[in-house]
Amino acid sequence: MANERIIKKYPNRRLYDPAISAYVTLKDIRRLVREGVKFRVVDAKTDEDITRSILLQVILEQEEQGRPIFTQEVLEQIIRTYGDAMQDFMMSYLQQTMAVFLQQQQLLQEQMTRLLETGPLSVFGDLARQNLKLWQSMQEAFLQRQDPTGPRDGQRAKPKPE
Repeated sequence: MANERIIKKYPNRRLYDPAISAYVTLKDIRRLVREGVKFRVVDAKTDEDITRSILLQVILEQEEQGRPIFTQEVLEQIIRTYGDAMQDFMMSYLQQTMAVFLQQQQLLQEQMTRLLETGPLSVFGDLARQNLKLWQSMQEAFLQRQDPTGPRDGQRAKPKPE
């Protein structure tokens, strides 16, 4: 990939990001993932791609900090699928499930953003305007029935010359 950042892992276990000329932490790696930055982590000595290993470390760190996503039961079930004929199915299933989840999350965020941009009160404002138009048309229809030669479509009656 042309725009992929390369992060190097040195034997001292430190991660170095040449793009910013600084050492980074797993927290920084998590931030890159959340921001959608494409990157690859390579072993500085062997040039081996160790991105998956680093991402698993990020997950492990997150799992230890708060409410875990992967319960013991879920982890046991995942481990049982390794080496099984269902391993490929499980991988595909998890990928598709996450894709659908992320699409639904994005859709919900867009809907909430639209609601906040238009504002809940603007919904009531639109409703009030519609009700006012309906009321005006009903009033005009009522007045038209009372005086068929009178004003139409919201026009005011012209004063009669004296």
